[in-house]
Amino acid sequence: MFLIAETPRFRATRTRVTPLLDVDGLWKVFGPRAAAQVGTELSSAELKRRTGCVAAVRDVSFTVAPGEVFVVMGLSGSGKSTLVRCLTRLIEPTAGTVRLDGEDLGTASPARLRELRRHRMAMVFQQFGLLPHRSVLDNVAFGLEIRGTARAERHDHARQVIELVGLSGFEESLPEQLSGGMQQRVGLARALAVDPEVMLFDEPFSALDPLIRREMQNEVIRLHRVVGKTMVFITHDLNEALRLGDRILLMRDGAAVQLGTPDEVVGAPADDHVRDFVADVPREQVLTLRWIMRPAGPSDALDGPSLPPETVIRDAVHTVLSADRPVRVESDGSLLGVVTAAEVLETIA
Repeated sequence: MFLIAETPRFRATRTRVTPLLDVDGLWKVFGPRAAAQVGTELSSAELKRRTGCVAAVRDVSFTVAPGEVFVVMGLSGSGKSTLVRCLTRLIEPTAGTVRLDGEDLGTASPARLRELRRHRMAMVFQQFGLLPHRSVLDNVAFGLEIRGTARAERHDHARQVIELVGLSGFEESLPEQLSGGMQQRVGLARALAVDPEVMLFDEPFSALDPLIRREMQNEVIRLHRVVGKTMVFITHDLNEALRLGDRILLMRDGAAVQLGTPDEVVGAPADDHVRDFVADVPREQVLTLRWIMRPAGPSDALDGPSLPPETVIRDAVHTVLSADRPVRVESDGSLLGVVTAAEVLETIA
């Protein structure tokens, strides 16, 4: 049964959490004698010239916690789409391990892999992949049909999910009768209907126009709050990554360049490549007070307003600018620092 319960949005912390998804030393090399190229330090161009191989994914490691929205971002050719397909072995990795809740997917038999894909993982693609001759209801119920769920039960379940994604009244419509955004909602509903532990999104909104794209981003945020699924989201759009991700993995030429929360990526870019990526991001919309607070000085009055360090600067502007004394930045009753109009104005200027 598909249970709907309001779930708090995951927030990355320093606390150790047993990962639901654990990726370690993942490589995918295309070409002759691919396994021999694992560990290569040759550039992409040099590797191709010398061996005829392409290292699409190079020694990538990360974990995804239960309930987290984990975004993989990079430009075209960075390896992000190959990576997400390696997670389900739609593409076989050349080396490395992928574990789902401790189970090594690399050792799973074809039958076990089919079971995992049907019950524990679901993908949403850029190309909607809807069956054109089937109604919305039957498209959403398709995964349950493959499982062998009885018709009445799967249709009842599908109707619940269709209502959840805002498509009530379109159950009998065919895909061609729907807009692009509505078709992608059907794709979301189909993935949710099998009640997976992990949802994988491979640039699902890149073919949509900007307004519909933002609407679908809002839908993902809303659905995550309602059902609390663990999500791995692939995108080339930095704004989309910052908006959706609890943490972001940036890739270039198949390798991981930086892994961090949105404010870490914007506030402390790992190299010039990332710095150029985030140069135009309005910092006050991403950075938190933790990034701009300063130690309290002897002359600072400490009886002003208090805000937690996770407060985004944009959300603190009114409080800080209207206060006649420093705003205390506190966590669990401990003073971490203070923020005044000077620090805020320096950030947003």
